[in-house]
Amino acid sequence: MAIFKKEEKEQKQPTLFQSFIPIIVLIGLLSLNVAFFGDATLDGSNQIALLIAAAVASVISINLGVNWTKIRLRIVKTIGSAMPSILILLMIGALAGAWLISGVVPALIFYGLKVLHPSIFLFAAVVVSGLVSLATGSSWSTIATIGVALLGIGAAMGVSKPMIAGAIISGAYFGDKMSPLSDTTNLAPAMAGTDLFTHIRYMIITTGPTMIITLIIFLIIGFTQKTSGTAADTEAVQLAIKNTFNLNPLLFLVPIILIVIIIKKVPPLPSLFIGTLLGVVFAVIFQPDLVKQIAGGDFSYAHSSYLSGFKAMYGDISVSTGDAVVDELFHTSGMSGMLLTIWLILSAMTFGGVMESSGLLMRITDEIVKFAKSTGSLVASTAVSCIFFNVTASDQYISIVVPGKMYAKTFKKMDLKPEVLSRTLEDAGTVTSVLVPWNTGGATQARVLGVPTLEYLPFAFFNYISPLMSILVAYLNVKIRRISDDKK
Repeated sequence: MAIFKKEEKEQKQPTLFQSFIPIIVLIGLLSLNVAFFGDATLDGSNQIALLIAAAVASVISINLGVNWTKIRLRIVKTIGSAMPSILILLMIGALAGAWLISGVVPALIFYGLKVLHPSIFLFAAVVVSGLVSLATGSSWSTIATIGVALLGIGAAMGVSKPMIAGAIISGAYFGDKMSPLSDTTNLAPAMAGTDLFTHIRYMIITTGPTMIITLIIFLIIGFTQKTSGTAADTEAVQLAIKNTFNLNPLLFLVPIILIVIIIKKVPPLPSLFIGTLLGVVFAVIFQPDLVKQIAGGDFSYAHSSYLSGFKAMYGDISVSTGDAVVDELFHTSGMSGMLLTIWLILSAMTFGGVMESSGLLMRITDEIVKFAKSTGSLVASTAVSCIFFNVTASDQYISIVVPGKMYAKTFKKMDLKPEVLSRTLEDAGTVTSVLVPWNTGGATQARVLGVPTLEYLPFAFFNYISPLMSILVAYLNVKIRRISDDKK
């Protein structure tokens, strides 16, 4: 234990090889996790991999002359910087449960399905998947539920399954990317050092054109190919929702009010808290039968409302509609469902803190920055790094966390605001994970939809146009925010 107690000596500068050792260890462990744990890597194995890599980095740092106390303080400081995002994640879990029992999310799905028509099916599949994912904050649950239903409907119309899968994935990842309920949408600004809604608003500059191009492409494909069949399967889904929830148009006041609050630039945490409380209130007003069902037992309505509201905010809620596809979508885990993501963030912050304490990250970024002589080349380098980690580490969270920690100081040195980095992380990290067959995203969606990754990849237009758009916008210097702009 003497290694942890000795006085700090003169600190040596790490070599490039030393700096890469913890990352190589991390990539190796994450690859083994994918091979051995499959879809369960987020249940704890990736978190442990990050901590082991942090331990390796600690040994290297101490051998370079960094005192353990300095390492520990850096870890604590780094974790502290992520606390706002952790609190927001907990509130997002509560909001998801409240919006489910209130009928807000079911109403969005019900009316979204009404836009389906054979001639514009692919276009509509993107829109519906996008709306559902935007409302739920989860591309995976959207694809596994509404996505599966859309695939069956499209196949009955005679549309190519890879095309349908590409449309579903494009819409689902658009919603995941832009939803304040999404864990990756919260993770990216946490890594870059900006706030949630600044990040979302700034992403519109690249995400908007990317989505428009995607919709135009699918609209052209839809009108130029012959299809036959019916969208009758949507009636079963709509009937299941209609028989379970009171679909009053007033339910849309909840997301409208939240959007207005966001536009008014109210901070994320109180905004989401207000949205959560509104969801609970609307559940009590519009969904009395569901409130009693969730509460369980023979209670007064006031008692049932209290129990259901709290359960929706903190724990597992499952709504039975009689339709297995719909039932899969209508399940939330409240705040407790966010704990694994929070664990991942804490582990990632620990790894990043150790890597920062001795300059290991800076040594790597200094080498990369030599090739980044402009804003465009820096954004391109960051995007390539995100894709590299999606291919090698096989996890979208790592593709956001590691490059986020690597490039944060470099973006600041080049006078770029943190939202430029956070947007790049999402444009290149979040959406490309599903394009890699051995990545958890690609492997999961291929199995869920029954379409191999390399078959739907050419039609997942949004996912591979997104990083290209991010790089293009940076090279063209379109609305690139700089720190010096505030001083001016």
